[in-house]
Amino acid sequence: MAYEGLMVGVSGVRGRVGEALTPEIIAKFAAGFGAWALARSGGKTLIVVGRDSRVSGPMFQPVVHAALQSVGCDVLDVGMVPTPTVQLAVEHHHAAGGLAITASHNPIEWNALKFIGPSGLFLDAAEGAEMRQIVEGNIPRATWDKLGTVAQDKDAAREHIEKILALPFLDVDGIRKKEFRVALDCVRGAGGVFMPVLLELLGCKLATINMEPDGRFPHSPEPIAENLGELKKLVVDSHCDIGMAVDPDVDRLALVSEEGIAIGEDYTLALAAKLVLRHRKGVIVTNLSTSRIIDDIAREAGTRVIRAPVGEVNVATRMRSEKAPIGGEGNGGVILSELHLGRDAPVGAALILQLLLEEGKPLSKIIAAYPRYVIVKDKLDRPAAPLDAVYEALKRAFPDAEADTQDGLRLTWPDRWVHIRPSGTEPIVRVIAEAPTAAAAQQLVRDCRQPVEALGR
Repeated sequence: MAYEGLMVGVSGVRGRVGEALTPEIIAKFAAGFGAWALARSGGKTLIVVGRDSRVSGPMFQPVVHAALQSVGCDVLDVGMVPTPTVQLAVEHHHAAGGLAITASHNPIEWNALKFIGPSGLFLDAAEGAEMRQIVEGNIPRATWDKLGTVAQDKDAAREHIEKILALPFLDVDGIRKKEFRVALDCVRGAGGVFMPVLLELLGCKLATINMEPDGRFPHSPEPIAENLGELKKLVVDSHCDIGMAVDPDVDRLALVSEEGIAIGEDYTLALAAKLVLRHRKGVIVTNLSTSRIIDDIAREAGTRVIRAPVGEVNVATRMRSEKAPIGGEGNGGVILSELHLGRDAPVGAALILQLLLEEGKPLSKIIAAYPRYVIVKDKLDRPAAPLDAVYEALKRAFPDAEADTQDGLRLTWPDRWVHIRPSGTEPIVRVIAEAPTAAAAQQLVRDCRQPVEALGR
């Protein structure tokens, strides 16, 4: 079934509020998810619900509750919290599943439902297809005497913080003694009610911007370098040791050095992995669009990188099968197996502070020890031609490259790579290239655009 204007995929269902995304659509997908979860749960009926700070969140929240109740699910609402908090709460309460009302880093006019399975992981492709069959069929409703209930859990965020502070290789006392000065930008998202609590418990002195969690994002909410100008200035003006920016649902973390330079979101995972691999042995799992800096970190630690398709669940399930201690995505999403198999900006922040403690030198000096790469991210309108034809044309255009077709097409050379894939969140094709210089990366993007655009005409 086609849903005009909606993005329905492995990331959940998302759209522009008041256009494709309406309370009716939210109710349909929430009820379908609830029925799917009940059918698989072996008698469990509990579904955890949480949201980010988006303006439409308080409108959709009771709709989700009612839809879940209507199929016989009991709702445990954890309020406005990071998405990883919802995932952890599903695990903690041994729930049948969870729903996060969040469009993550999408612009202000978007919202979404993210579907979380009983393991605390997002649904994989097969589970998502099963659930959508129920959504598109006749959703079984509960009779009056079997309707679900609604309860509140006000402790989910506190329990998430306590689990981070209890990590055995986190020297909480040592970090507290350093009294790191941290500049923090929470983009008026759910991080505004979470990140300051965690960082203050770690003894940090904070300089903050955009903390009011009202969903009125002051800049484009994706924590990429071009959106962090205000944070970079705050780091310098407030003489901070580090700057940290999170996205609205707090699963991505970007860093700014003490010099006021945004170091690129790929370095969040690389630095977290550098720290974790000192304390835990194993491989690193990341996606095909992540910088080769992660390969440098792995080589230094005497291990290797395993690449999976883009999408948190794809990385998380591969981490589980490989027993990887650390993994994530190059967009600032750190996954620490020891905590849970979900991208988690708060745990990323704690790991970075531990790294600063152990290294005893500023972030700029830690970064300076590694080669610098430049990633260029571009997007194209989706061409009329099938994407498989696009990939074949690109392989013919670049016969000297190593091709990986797990997720779209990644072409790799000894010192550069390019990844072309359909977006899971927007009706576009993403083209991401990395090379030793910006000019070389931009040229690689241009070279790839030509065959794509030719097929689109």
